[in-house]
This record gives sequence, C-alpha cells and structure tokens, in this order.
Amino acid sequence: MIRIINLRVAVTVKSDIKDNVEKKYPPLRGAIETIHVVRRAVDARKKPNIVFVYTLFVEVHNEAQIMKKLGKEKDVSVFAAEDPEPIVLGSVPLAHRPVVMGFGPAGMLAAFYLAREGYRPIVLERGQDVDTRSHDVETFWKKGIFKPESNVQFGEGGAGTFSDGKLTTRITHPRLHEISKYFVEFGAPEEILYKHKPHVGTDKLRTMVKAMRERIIEWGGEVRFGSKVTDLFIENDRIVGVEVNGSERIDTTVVLSGVGHSARDTYEMLYKRNVEMTAKPFAIGVRIEHNQAVIDESQYGVEPSSLGLGAAEYSLVYHDKETGRTAYSFCMCPGGQVVASASENGGVVVNGMSLYARDSGVANSAIVVNVGPDDFGIHPLDGVAFQREWERKAYELGGSNFHAPAQTVGQFLGLSQAPSVQNSIYSYEPGVVNCDLHDCLPPFVTSVLERALPYWGRRIRGFDNPAVCMTGVETRTSAPLRMGRNEERISPTVGGFYPMGEGAGYAGGIMSAALDGAETAILCMAKYAKPN
Repeated sequence: MIRIINLRVAVTVKSDIKDNVEKKYPPLRGAIETIHVVRRAVDARKKPNIVFVYTLFVEVHNEAQIMKKLGKEKDVSVFAAEDPEPIVLGSVPLAHRPVVMGFGPAGMLAAFYLAREGYRPIVLERGQDVDTRSHDVETFWKKGIFKPESNVQFGEGGAGTFSDGKLTTRITHPRLHEISKYFVEFGAPEEILYKHKPHVGTDKLRTMVKAMRERIIEWGGEVRFGSKVTDLFIENDRIVGVEVNGSERIDTTVVLSGVGHSARDTYEMLYKRNVEMTAKPFAIGVRIEHNQAVIDESQYGVEPSSLGLGAAEYSLVYHDKETGRTAYSFCMCPGGQVVASASENGGVVVNGMSLYARDSGVANSAIVVNVGPDDFGIHPLDGVAFQREWERKAYELGGSNFHAPAQTVGQFLGLSQAPSVQNSIYSYEPGVVNCDLHDCLPPFVTSVLERALPYWGRRIRGFDNPAVCMTGVETRTSAPLRMGRNEERISPTVGGFYPMGEGAGYAGGIMSAALDGAETAILCMAKYAKPN
C-alpha cells in the first residue's frame, strides 16, 4: 500500500479525489485500485484560499514498479498497515460473569469486546436507556424538573451522549480505527474514519449507542438500567460481588468500572472500600457564546456553506505570566447550545452540545483555567468538594431553581455601560439570571480569564465583544481524581477491580475512553477464561 501525505486540494474543487491524485502523480494513472482517505484537514491560513489537506492510503497494481517512478516524491512512501494485537483469551477460571459498572464510552466498549468474545458481561448502569434519558433531560431543560439518576451525566452513552460528539484524540493506537469502524456500523457517519476533527453529534450518538447495546445483548450480554452499584463485597482484598441499589447482590470476581467523572457517591463508596485513588488536576470556568457567523468570518473569511464547509471551530490557549496558570477553550461546539448538566440537586453545571448538522447559528465553548491539589487539597475527594462548592454558589446566584448565573464580557471586565445578558445571545435552559460571575468562581480563575479574554479578542475579532454572554459554571472538564491500577489495569488494593475510562482518570473524551475500555477488557480476557 502507498501512503500519500500533504495532498492539497482547494475546497472549491469538485473533481474526484482520484483525479487529483493522478494529476499530481502521473505514474499512478491507470494503476489505482482503491483510495482510502485516512485524514482530511482544513487549512484556512490563507483565507479565502482554503484547501483540504489529505492523507491517503492508495492500493495500486505493480506497487514496486510504481514506487521506483515515485521514488523522489517526499510525500509518497510505502506503508505497512499496523493491525491491532490479536485478542488472546486466558485460562484462569471465572465462576461468575464479569460485571461492567457504567455504560458510557469506556463501559460500552468494554462490554462490547467482552460480549464479542463470549464472556456475557452484566452491565449495571445507574441511569436510564437513551430514549427515557433524552425525555428526562428535555423535561429538565424546559421545565426545570431534575432527576438525579437520569440526566446529562448519568445514563446510556454517558456524558458524551449530550455533547458535540467529538471523536478527536491525541492518542495513536491501531485499535482506534477498528473502534471507529464499529461506530460507523452502528450509525455514525462514515466521514469519522478520515476527517481531521470528526464529530457525530448528539442526535446520531443516540442512535449509535442503542445499536451497540442491542449487539451486546445479541452476543449474550445483559444491560440493566436504573441499576446503581452501591457497594462492593470484598474478601481477602478481592472482589467477590457487588450490591445493586442497596439491596440485590450479584456475585462476581471481576468488575470493570467505567463510572464517569460525575459519579461522586460512587467515588465515596469506592474510597471507603479501599480502592486506591489520588487527587488530580482539572479545570473550571464558564461557557462563552458567539454568533456562529463571527467565528466563521474569523476562521474562513467567507460563509462556510459557500465552500461546502461546516460551521467553523476554534482552539485557544492563554499562558498567564502573572500566575503561571493556563486558560484554554474546551469542548468547543460549533452551531450548538449550552446545556444544563447538573448531576446533583443544589448545583448548577454547564456544558456544551451540538447536533450533527451544527446549524443552531450559535457557537459555544468552555473557557477554563487549570486547578490542582495545591488549590483544593490532596485528599482524593477534595476535588469533588471543590467542584461542589462553586456549583452550589452558582445554583444560589441563579435563584436556586437551576437557572444559571450569566454575565456579558463587558460586565465581567468592568467596562462602563456594558450591556446585560438580556440583550445577548444565550441558549442555556431553563434560563439565566444576570449575575456577577466573580461570585461563583475562585478569584485566581476569574483574574486569569480577565486577562485571557482581550488576548483572545486580538486573535478572533469579536471574541471579547462586550455584549458576548458567559454562563457559569463549567466544572466537569475531567475527573477530579485518578484510581490506581497496575500493568494489568487492576487496582493494586482491590483484586479483580479494573478502573477505566474518564471517571478513573485515564481518558479525556469519547474516543480515548472507548479505547481505554476496550483495552481494559482485552487485558481482563487475557487473564480469564470464559465463564461457564
């Protein structure tokens, strides 16, 4: 197979990719069998002359002969595809079926691979199936009726189900492509296999997770909703069972835990049961919203649809010299909305979401500042307490009814005659209240954001417009702790317990969590034989 990188094609060019390859590399004419688009990025540095930049795998006739003719082309090389390591099943007997805690990306892929190989996992998800959950979430957003066990954080698909559905990751691993192909099989758009920054959108994610669940069940797995693991049964420092909903016992010697970054009561239970964990850094801040056209103009210089492009994205970083902290954009959602994402009564949490089409006309992103144990304490649960403190302040400022505190950039920066949020674009439901965001964030966070906003405004015109709305608070950027695990991914303090995914501190998004779940299941299977 031949690998071609840096193939640049103007976005206005409508010819087939094969024609563009043959035009640039004449020796390939008549020899191409298939072309696989590995990556397609957008280069808008010389707008409005915007180009796609492709990486391709090309299968050809007479590869050796053609490579002799292309030998001096620096962007062309022979490529040997790296396949994932084969799955090898172990021999240690399993008297009981393995249990998977949580049905977010990590739990779902762990259960998927276990079921595929005949291990018949039992999945215990505290939240509801995606259809029931979607109804509960919509009711919360429209009417403010909150359900602690069925919300943006808890339920089928995990927190990623109500997000932009980004499938980007900095990790490189042969199994990522395999996982992506499964996602396509279950309803994700085929473009996720090659786009530089692929996304699914919450609408397509809902369909995808249901299809994956059905396949797990078809293969002998069991998925139980409304089933919260409330305790572990441990003998001689090893798992022997789990308690469900405070009453039912399920015997098992293997538990794969993918509980997500917001399962605070589960964190507390696991800490009491001596699961090793340590405090870790995360970030907190607010959501900022702009007219999508402002971002499009800055990034592309033209209306994206005129070039066949989607809504523009951005990624921003600011290193604060005064404090040494970093502010950055996080989970940027083009054409989306800001969503109420609480998982507990008495707290306001914001996040971002968009549908596949990204056509709401509003861009939103978290802008956050890093925090760590030096700020909130070294006890494993101190980060949770820190998050709760600021979420409760936001709840009180908003009126103690899940309305969120909001403020314009002009107000936040103390500009005279700054407009109020009532004259701004905002999408958070159930509603917002014009408040001072300094009252629901630590001073060391707000001071950095005050300096970051004008800095970003010099890079994206209009970013720090005084009328732009910011909504608080964003606190769930990642898990506030990390659970220990050894080379086999087993807890060093509780045998048979496998921490995995974002909630255990080992992932930072849908794809990395899915990969962590899959690889954890594969390591588990390498030790144990299939249960009887």
